[in-house]
Amino acid sequence: QVQLVESGGGLVQAGASLRLSCAASGLTFNRYTMGWVRQAPGKERVLVATIKWSGAETYYADSVKGRFTISRNAANSAVYLQMNSLKPEDTAVYYCAAAPGSWPALRFNDYNYWGRGTQVTVSS
Repeated sequence: QVQLVESGGGLVQAGASLRLSCAASGLTFNRYTMGWVRQAPGKERVLVATIKWSGAETYYADSVKGRFTISRNAANSAVYLQMNSLKPEDTAVYYCAAAPGSWPALRFNDYNYWGRGTQVTVSS
């Protein structure tokens, strides 16, 4: 049974940093592109960042480029999202997702597995 479990969300002030983590189990981690997707209340989902199974390539949405960094650790089957200089518009539920053998996995349909999400709230 595949599980993706996010953690690290919270309430912070604008300009602060947060680090999200996603622990993956039940899948061959090194065969999956991993992504972070966010959804704000009343808005559509947005792909924030992806990282290739090798960790050698990454993708970022323009809205987070230069502020967010995605990384992965094969030893513990985890993917991370370091978020710096947070803005109120970054407020959303952040989901971790896994796409088998697909790169750069920019379509939501590329992802087979999804976590339940972690709330990030940035106050002004």
